[in-house]
Amino acid sequence: MEVMGRHCGYLALVAALASGASWVFIPEAPPEENWEDKFCDFLAQERQLGRRLNIIIVAEGAIDVNGSPITATGVQQLITSRLKFDTRVTVLGHVQRGGSPSAFDRILSTRMGAEAVLALMEATPETPACVVSLDGNQTVRVPLMQCVERTQMVQKAMNAKKFDLAQRLRGRSFQSNLFTYKSLRKLRPPPASACNPEGTCQKPFNLAVMNIGAPAAGMNACMRAFVRIAQTAGYTVLGIIDGFEGLCEDNVRPISWMEVHNWVGQGGSNIGTKRILASEKGYEDVANKLKQHNVHGLLVIGGFEAFHSVLKMAEMREKFDGFCIPMMVIPCTISNNVPGTDFSLGCDTALNEIADICDRIKQSATGTKRRVFVVETMGGHCGYLATLSGLAGGADAAYIFEEPFGIKDLQNDVIHIRAKIKDGVQRGLIIRNEKANSNYTTDFIHQLYSEEGKDTFTCRKNVLGHMQQGGAPSPFDRNLGTKFGCRAAEYLSKQVSESVVDGKTFTAPGTASVLGVVRRQMIVTPMAVLGSITDFKYRIPKQQWWLKLRPLLRIMAKHESQYEMEGINLKSVESTDESDDVVLQAGVGIQ
Repeated sequence: MEVMGRHCGYLALVAALASGASWVFIPEAPPEENWEDKFCDFLAQERQLGRRLNIIIVAEGAIDVNGSPITATGVQQLITSRLKFDTRVTVLGHVQRGGSPSAFDRILSTRMGAEAVLALMEATPETPACVVSLDGNQTVRVPLMQCVERTQMVQKAMNAKKFDLAQRLRGRSFQSNLFTYKSLRKLRPPPASACNPEGTCQKPFNLAVMNIGAPAAGMNACMRAFVRIAQTAGYTVLGIIDGFEGLCEDNVRPISWMEVHNWVGQGGSNIGTKRILASEKGYEDVANKLKQHNVHGLLVIGGFEAFHSVLKMAEMREKFDGFCIPMMVIPCTISNNVPGTDFSLGCDTALNEIADICDRIKQSATGTKRRVFVVETMGGHCGYLATLSGLAGGADAAYIFEEPFGIKDLQNDVIHIRAKIKDGVQRGLIIRNEKANSNYTTDFIHQLYSEEGKDTFTCRKNVLGHMQQGGAPSPFDRNLGTKFGCRAAEYLSKQVSESVVDGKTFTAPGTASVLGVVRRQMIVTPMAVLGSITDFKYRIPKQQWWLKLRPLLRIMAKHESQYEMEGINLKSVESTDESDDVVLQAGVGIQ
C-alpha cells in the first residue's frame, strides 16, 4: 500500500504502527544493503508461522541506502517473482486528504487559531515571525526561520546519507514511533527451547496482565506489545481472565505469541474486564492467588478501579507478601480520570465517536430548523469528554462537575441560545457530563430549555450511553497502547530482575507505579506520590490540564469569557540531543 509522504515518512510510519504492518519503507530510514533478501526471508517466515496476510506500507518518497526509489509496484514484483505470493497494490492517493476531521484535529485547529490571534495582537513590527505549534498538550510559538532551517537540514542529511541525523531532526515523536515499530518488527517467537507454542517460557519468572474497569479502546493493542516484548525477553505472560474475579477463580492461563497476532486493531478486551475491585474479593485471597500462580510482576490495564486497587495492594504489602512484587498500572478509560497521565487509552476513540454523533445530531437539528439538542456524555465526575467533545463539536455550552453552575447560569444560557437562533442560527447543541450535578439532571435541563425556549425553538435530548465505549481504536489509541505495552514490559522486566535476589523480593516505593504520558514524555510515577493528588471521593485528579480550555469553549459559542494566553514562546526548536522517550521515577530519569 502506497501512502503520501514524498519527503517525510510520518504517515507511513504511524500507519504501520496502527495497523501492525509487516514492513514499512520510509525515506528517513532506508533498508540496508541487500534488503530484498532479508525482506523476502521475513515474509517467508511469517507465512510459516501461519500469518496469511501481510501489509507492506510504502511512502511515496521511499528510497534505499543508495538513494534509489522504492515503489509499491517494485515491491509487488519482488514478492511475486521470488515468493510467488498473491500480491495486490493499493495507491491511496488523494483519498487521504478527504473526510471529516478527527476530534483531535478540530481541537488542535481551534487552539492554534486562538493562539495565532493572541500572537498577532501582541506582535510589533520588530517581532520575529513564529509558527504556532503543539508540544504535548501545550501550544507553543516557535521561530519561523528556525523551523524552515530545520526542515532544510532534514533533506540535506538524507542527501548526505546521514539518516540517523535525519531521524533526530524529525523530532522526538518521530523517533519514538520508529523505535517502537522497529522493536516490534524485529521480534520473532522465542525458539521452542525457550518458550513452547502455548506461551510457557523456561525463564523462572512470570509476568501477569489483567484488565480492570470498563472496556476501552487500546487495551488489546497494549497487551499485544506487552506479550511479545516480554516473551522475547524470556518471560511467561499469564493472562488473568475477567480481572480479580477470574484470579480468585483460578481463571489464569499463558498467552501465546500468535494469540495476540491481530489484537492491535480490536476494541474491547480480549481477556475480559470487570469493575470488581481487589477489596471486594478480599486482599488476602488476591495475594494468595498471586503467590499460587507464581506471579513475579503484575500489569493492570484499566481505569480508576485499577489505580485504586493497585494503590491499596501496595499499602497492604506489610500484611500480605503476595503483593511484594513489581506492579504497574496503565491508564485505560474513556473518562481520562486517572492521575499520573494527561491522556488515558480509549479517550481519543471515545472523543471521535462523540464528535461523529454530534455531527449527525447537528445535521438533524439543522434540517428540522430551530432545534436544540441536549446530549449527555459519560465520564463519571470527570468532565474531560464533555469539554473536549463540546470544543470539537461546536457546542453552545458544556456542563461539568469541576465547574459548578446554578439555575442563573442555565437561564443565561437559554437566553443566549434563544438570541442566537433569533439571529438566524438554525440549531443548538448543549452537552452535559453524566454526573455534572445531581439536581440539574439531563431531564431537568431538557425540560428547562423546552419551556423557556418554546416560542423560539424545540428541544430534544440524547443520552449517548455505552456506544462511546465501542468501536475499533483510533490510530492514536493503537499507537499509544503499543508504546505503553512496550515500555511496561521493559520496565517490569527490569524491576523483576532487580527486586528478586536469592529468592527474596525487595519492594522499593517505585515498584508500584503508574505509567502515563505527560506532555510528550512517558512518565513512571510511584503510587505513593499520586495518592496525595487524587480526589478519591469523586475519582478525579485534583489538577487537570484541560480545564484551561473551558474559556475557549465559551468564546467559540459567542459567550463573554476571558481566555488567557496558553502558548509558550520557545527561543529555539528542540535540540536533537534530547532523548526520544524518557521514563521518570521519583524524579530520576531512566532512558
